[in-house]
Amino acid sequence: MNDTSNSSAGQPTLRVRGVHKHFTLHLRGGQALPVLHGVDLDAAAGECVALVGASGQGKSTLIKCLHGNYGVNRGQILLRTAEGEIDLAQAAPQQVIALRQRRIAYVSQFLRAVPRVPAIDVVAERLLQARLDADMADLADHDAWQAAQEAARAQVAALFTRLNLPPALWQLPPATFSGGEQQRVNIARGFILPSELLLLDEPTASLDAANRRVVVQLIHEAKARGAAVIGIFHDEEVRDAVATRCVSLPSAPVEMEATHA
Repeated sequence: MNDTSNSSAGQPTLRVRGVHKHFTLHLRGGQALPVLHGVDLDAAAGECVALVGASGQGKSTLIKCLHGNYGVNRGQILLRTAEGEIDLAQAAPQQVIALRQRRIAYVSQFLRAVPRVPAIDVVAERLLQARLDADMADLADHDAWQAAQEAARAQVAALFTRLNLPPALWQLPPATFSGGEQQRVNIARGFILPSELLLLDEPTASLDAANRRVVVQLIHEAKARGAAVIGIFHDEEVRDAVATRCVSLPSAPVEMEATHA
């Protein structure tokens, strides 16, 4: 079903209206594979909207559209900011990148990190970029920048400790980690900076029970700070613990049609 309900007062943080997305199969004569078909969705500050439904209905595709990884073929993705609503479906790439640095956070199922960069700096970089955007003049001094780096690393260390990531790993590149360890770095990067829109695609898939409980706590804290959370949680226990409500996506047509898109 489509959903436009809003569980809290005021305007929603995110409004999705009539979003369609298909993929063009160039090796199949330009056929279009429909994935999202007229999605409507609201997400308000302080709530967690869980996307539910069978595999293949486009839940991860929608999350990637909301983050700007995928463009949409039709529709609006309206993010409310202090400067007014911004349509992410029409925003320039530079504007989307700027929104990701402060307002939108994303935890995927996979960590994509620069090779050879220590785990603690993979996460601290997000804090430092936000600090640069706010205080570039103040951080021009070498000592001020060093202090900002140390403060960011200390904040990351506290979050790594909560996520039970051993200190021996903090200075190592995440490419050497197990899947569960990489996912904890990924989670730390998504949660280290308070964001207005938090997108979660199976954040607990590789975690043990203890770390799943930590992530549940982090989601509750993000909601308490006023984040609008949209997530995919195949773990029903996690979903029941964090979701304010559940939304099913409308089914896309199964036929593939020729397209020139």
